[in-house]
Amino acid sequence: MGRELNDVLKAYLKERLSKKRFTHSMNVADMARELAPIYGADPERAYFAGMTHDIAKELPKDKQLALAKKCTLGVSRIELASPPLLHAPAGAQLLKESFGVEDEDILLAIRYHTVAAADMSPLAQAVYLADLTSADRDYKDVKKMRRYAHISAEKGMFEALRFSVEDLTEKGSTIPLCTIEAYNEYAEYFRDNKKN
Repeated sequence: MGRELNDVLKAYLKERLSKKRFTHSMNVADMARELAPIYGADPERAYFAGMTHDIAKELPKDKQLALAKKCTLGVSRIELASPPLLHAPAGAQLLKESFGVEDEDILLAIRYHTVAAADMSPLAQAVYLADLTSADRDYKDVKKMRRYAHISAEKGMFEALRFSVEDLTEKGSTIPLCTIEAYNEYAEYFRDNKKN
């Protein structure tokens, strides 16, 4: 992405996000840039996607829903019925509509940064894991997750998805099919390669 668009979006985020969310966004950008070369992704595109991944997070829920419904990257009924998941497809749509971002890999990375999906690109993996392991994260196993993310995309994604699926089932939450498909992809990878 061009330096000019980077600067425009950074200013947009600083003005419209809370200080905490802006800090998180910049931390995710830094972590995505760090993970990208390990996974075979372009560091600067990863930085851009990480910086903008939560661009729609603090929009009113009705605006998030409207954008998510227009998202051309496919949004499931389960996601549309779960307000915490709306900001990801809404963010991809906002970047496309309002800022002219056409890079599908970046848009998909933003669209799936919360729920994941099977066949994610190295860029999308870097953003997903950067969001989970950025410097501001402080949940119980975050150090372990950071270690896994730096081993490989496969190890990081498998452990992150295992953590996510366990957490969602313990809470009795619905799980989008794309999340289950992503978990199965990495579970099969480790079963077939006997690396876990």
